[in-house]
Amino acid sequence: MKSRNLVKLFLSTLLVGGLSTVIIGFLIKWSEYKVLFLELNMSEILSVTLWLLGVGFIFSVISQMGFFAYLTVHRFGLGIFKGLWNPVQILLIAFVLFDLVYFRYQWFADKGDGLLSYFAFPVFILLYSLIVAYIKSKETNKQAFIPALFFMIVVTSIEWVPALRANEESWLYLMLFPILVCNSYQLLLLHRLISKADK
Repeated sequence: MKSRNLVKLFLSTLLVGGLSTVIIGFLIKWSEYKVLFLELNMSEILSVTLWLLGVGFIFSVISQMGFFAYLTVHRFGLGIFKGLWNPVQILLIAFVLFDLVYFRYQWFADKGDGLLSYFAFPVFILLYSLIVAYIKSKETNKQAFIPALFFMIVVTSIEWVPALRANEESWLYLMLFPILVCNSYQLLLLHRLISKADK
């Protein structure tokens, strides 16, 4: 891929991360921020927007580091495991989804908390990732489904670790959704940029 396309991917993903974090940040704490809009407190609105934008840029950079790390790992995986790479990825997907339930429950559950509530995030990530992986495989080929699913679940979960460790609800949402958006964007844009470069 040409360096111009790499720069385009970086800058556009940065923008996607920033804007999605601004939108999600206001939505998550709308009960607090709606007063600013009702009072038309533009300086506070601008201050919060710039802060969320900066945080979103950080999330975007984390997402891009994860994306390019995965591209490298994927090549190594194909070289080392060859035809077994897809089953290995499926096993790792199952392991990560299990960990998102089990370890969060072990570390953060209060007395009386049910295990069922800890399934919400993993189930959402799985369903969202299935949709993105399906779109990727439809736009490229069937072999892209498992790698796309692996990236969307495993890499997203690794990138989400800072919020998982804090276990503060607003941060869990604020970090997860922009990272999912950035990861989806990169995954679905990459083959278009490569195809454009080939032409």
